[in-house]
Amino acid sequence: MGLAAFLLLGSAKPSFLAEDEALVINKIKIEITGTSTVGKYNCSNIFTAKDTVYVNSLKKDIFNTAIKMSNFDCGNKIMTKDLQGTVKVKQFPNSTVCITDVKSCGKNYKCRLNFYITDKTLKYKDFILYNSDDKIQGTLNLKFSEIGLEPPVKMAGLIKVKDDIVINFSLYKG
Repeated sequence: MGLAAFLLLGSAKPSFLAEDEALVINKIKIEITGTSTVGKYNCSNIFTAKDTVYVNSLKKDIFNTAIKMSNFDCGNKIMTKDLQGTVKVKQFPNSTVCITDVKSCGKNYKCRLNFYITDKTLKYKDFILYNSDDKIQGTLNLKFSEIGLEPPVKMAGLIKVKDDIVINFSLYKG
């Protein structure tokens, strides 16, 4: 009797471990927003990226994607060119987002996020990804100066971009 109970309980999964969950990603949208002396700006890059993010998993739990910096569009050719010059697109054509160790956190997720832009890597240990029906999304509040960049200044200083930027990224579920 004791042996039967041991075999039954020994083969059971521990109840404190959450079940693996797979999030299939099929599209990514990155937005860079900020303000200047003439108003707000919004530059975005939308691209297809098929991958699977495993939640609460010891298996494959790495989502890693390159972001082509020349594909950002600010809705205005001059602003797009300024952004590309600011992020040194010729010297650093790609940025990289790497998400690992994704765990459930209520209805959202907590993860480790490494964001590589220019020659800097920004690391976040408990980064929150907000969950909705069609996507998971996160927001980084940065300063150009944190990543070794200077905000653009145009027309002899009449137009100045503020140092603060917000990077929103959305991983669309498929």
